[in-house]
Amino acid sequence: MATNYKAPSIDEYLLKRLMPVDGAIPHVQGIEMYGNSIPAGTVGGDLFEYINFQQRYDIDARVQRALKRSEEYLEPPPTGAPPRNSVDDHVEWLKSRPGYKPEMETEYRSGRSSEQVRVAEDLHELYSTAGVLVVDAQGHGIISAKIASTVHDTFHALMLSELDHRGKTTAELFERINLRLALSVTARNALGRSEKENAQEIATMLYGEVHPYGYFRFVNFGHPPPLVFSAEYRRFMEIDKSRMVQFLPLGLQIPEDDPDRNRYFSLESRQKRANTSDVAELTLMSPGDILFLYSDGVYDGSDQKERQQLEIVMREHNLQPAKDICDALLEYAVKRDDRLRQIGEEDRIDDKTVFIIKRN
Repeated sequence: MATNYKAPSIDEYLLKRLMPVDGAIPHVQGIEMYGNSIPAGTVGGDLFEYINFQQRYDIDARVQRALKRSEEYLEPPPTGAPPRNSVDDHVEWLKSRPGYKPEMETEYRSGRSSEQVRVAEDLHELYSTAGVLVVDAQGHGIISAKIASTVHDTFHALMLSELDHRGKTTAELFERINLRLALSVTARNALGRSEKENAQEIATMLYGEVHPYGYFRFVNFGHPPPLVFSAEYRRFMEIDKSRMVQFLPLGLQIPEDDPDRNRYFSLESRQKRANTSDVAELTLMSPGDILFLYSDGVYDGSDQKERQQLEIVMREHNLQPAKDICDALLEYAVKRDDRLRQIGEEDRIDDKTVFIIKRN
């Protein structure tokens, strides 16, 4: 029987893929959150996504698997039986090496077992944690949307590996995304561009995790820094920049200690790979305080006059729910675009993303 189904165009597909879904908004104790994006055209290079750990992953099953592994790793297989897991396989290799001693197996099995106990403990933290991913690919057309989609897919593939082996996100995940967007010396990147064309898949990325009552930990690759609005002082607070570690946009800076460093172009040198000391932290101290994340289509993070205008909008709406605050800020940004069109500066219009985290 014939149907009237019409496959979506590539623009429609990417737009739907890059837009947030309200049903995925996580619930974190003492926190209200909401975000949205508006592309400059039919599709854009901004990507915003909630990471609702409880909805996306079966945390209970992952905890039970880690605890089961912790027990299995301690027990050797029956004599003559094939390896059951990576620990058995490594023990077989140990036994084939000169100088092997039985206590080496015991120590290795104990270490790998305790590693899985820690994975289970870290997975428990996800019950009360939510993530947010904000990506801004250079430009605002279909190619930009493709770049943002590449970051999105890479992020989620690596997240599965992180939860399997660590039970949490680590800086290693973001270094791998960074390398994914780097320009290869020996091969063309995904868009088939060469170094001589002076073009590259460039995107900024901010990923953060929201904990109960407004504790926010995040990594930042070239993205405008968050702003914190104080309910008590009714203004954006100044934040110590030494607490706001920021790397270059994805793919532009490969650390010197990366084993593949010489296989990629690097705009600037960075001595070491990111670690826990490079994860920035902010805390909403009082009820009503607001953490404001955005893309440069809303604010580039440097224009003081523009910051003052956004502060006025925030002051007018800060007592409202997070969704209303988000909508008001996006509405202001859209009206600013109208003014740019009137003065013939349409080239300054970009995709817009706003994400609000409000402490109840």
